[in-house]
Amino acid sequence: MNYIVFDLEWNQGNPQREPEVYGVPFEIVEIGAIKLNEDKEMIGEFNQLIKPQLYHELNHITRKLIHLQMAQLEHGKPFPKVFENFMEWCGEDVLFCTWGPLDLEELQKNMKYYNLGPLSDRPVKFYDVQKLFSIAFEDKKTRRSLEYAVDFLQLEKDIPFHRAFSDAYYTARVLARITDRSALEHFSFDTFIKPKNRKEEIKIIFDNYAKYISREFPTKSDALADREVTSCRCYICHKNIRRKIKWFTPNGKHYFAVSYCDKHGYMKGKIRVRKTDENTVYVVKTEKFISPEEMESIKSRLQHAKEIRRHHKKKKIRKPRKSPEN
Repeated sequence: MNYIVFDLEWNQGNPQREPEVYGVPFEIVEIGAIKLNEDKEMIGEFNQLIKPQLYHELNHITRKLIHLQMAQLEHGKPFPKVFENFMEWCGEDVLFCTWGPLDLEELQKNMKYYNLGPLSDRPVKFYDVQKLFSIAFEDKKTRRSLEYAVDFLQLEKDIPFHRAFSDAYYTARVLARITDRSALEHFSFDTFIKPKNRKEEIKIIFDNYAKYISREFPTKSDALADREVTSCRCYICHKNIRRKIKWFTPNGKHYFAVSYCDKHGYMKGKIRVRKTDENTVYVVKTEKFISPEEMESIKSRLQHAKEIRRHHKKKKIRKPRKSPEN
């Protein structure tokens, strides 16, 4: 297996002159990539400009960030041809790697616009090197810039940042320095293509938490009524466990619950309901064992959420009704 470390540069429309094309807010104008072998040694390079078809004026943010002129892009090739070249260069049996989670999604949005076949018929497993850097060297939560990671690892800055090839090059060098096996077990999943049925749903256990990505549901109510979505099962001993705090939401976006396993303690569940472009929803659920102190903190959030609901309910009851007109 080879690692394909790639980076994209993209342009966006100027709202007053070029309205956004539905489904493609960002048009890719450059693909840069590095190919690493199984030992994370560089064995190939890819770098091609793309001639714009959707937005014919460089957004001021794009122009300032990547130091490209539209005249340069006019010499590029159309996206379908560059993408064909890129996939041919990638070859078979590869794992995509990016700095952050956005590039794979934007790549597939551009592919869809040009009616190109999907990268996969289900969520794409990949390495988010930004996340791996945090897991391997920092607190597992903070997300740093690529240049920060290069400075932290004291890597030589031998080419400028903020072009597709150079950022892919530096991302590859950071990845090569991540040797912690437990960190490298933390794969990410791009959900541009969702699981189509229960069999394709993603269920994966990492060293300190479990993750579940559901199929699509017509509505949020349908998703939250599904047993698999709301189940609380110890991901270590695989037994159904007692729920101490039922599912609740403090903000209408995220849902929390706490269960208790006799062997492994308190387990927090977190559900994020995400909308799709087709007005359906899917769920990302994570489960993680927590301390008794964290359990009490979640209990306090539950009480606060209840108080807010009571306040809104009383306010609604007290609201005077308009008298009917004669």
